Amino acid sequence: MKIPLGEDVGGVSAVSAMIGMPEWWPTGSRVGIVLAHGATGNFNDPLLVDLHQGLTARKYLTLRFNFPFAEAHRRRPDAPATLERALRGAVAALARDPTAAPAHLFVAGKGLGGRVAADVARAGLRVDGLIFLGYPLAAPGDPKQVRVEHLYRIVSPMFFLQGTRDRGCDVDVLRRTLTRVGAPTSLHVIPEADQNFRIPRKSGRSDADVRGEILGLVDAWIHRVLGE
Repeated sequence: MKIPLGEDVGGVSAVSAMIGMPEWWPTGSRVGIVLAHGATGNFNDPLLVDLHQGLTARKYLTLRFNFPFAEAHRRRPDAPATLERALRGAVAALARDPTAAPAHLFVAGKGLGGRVAADVARAGLRVDGLIFLGYPLAAPGDPKQVRVEHLYRIVSPMFFLQGTRDRGCDVDVLRRTLTRVGAPTSLHVIPEADQNFRIPRKSGRSDADVRGEILGLVDAWIHRVLGE
């Protein structure tokens, strides 16, 4: 499917998306999840694909999409306003059919996608929860320049999944930051995982094992947030 942007962005007027519709979806408890990719990938990122398929199988309406720069095969991410417009368009796409619109909405973002999700939530997008798959706490190329102020303005529950080898986020700094966040937060650390949640072979685990772990954690956290 294609999601219109509302205006042309560098030759791109719509972005590609993939929607996962559960075979059976109970009225009144429908949950939708939008998945946003990072700065160096696209909507076919292996982690997002696994989450998309796994969450759909667990009766979530899921949607993964491209940001405009990925749609145009550009390496440099779009301006923040453009990224936010694309994410809002993806959220709106879940509600195109009023008879199938979700009752609850979660947004999950990997790296840059998580940052965009946080900015959109801070600006007023109503979501039941935010899921950060490796949060870019530090500015690109400058690990000492930590960017956290926007997290203090978010009111929705937040779930951080973080690898210890992610160069964009010091886990200890993230822990300290979350103690000052007013909204409910949860943090799960995955030892030896990098920003793509890849782990060394010597760990005895495969990347697929880690992606399966993340799927189970996300599913369990959503159920807790919804009080199920």
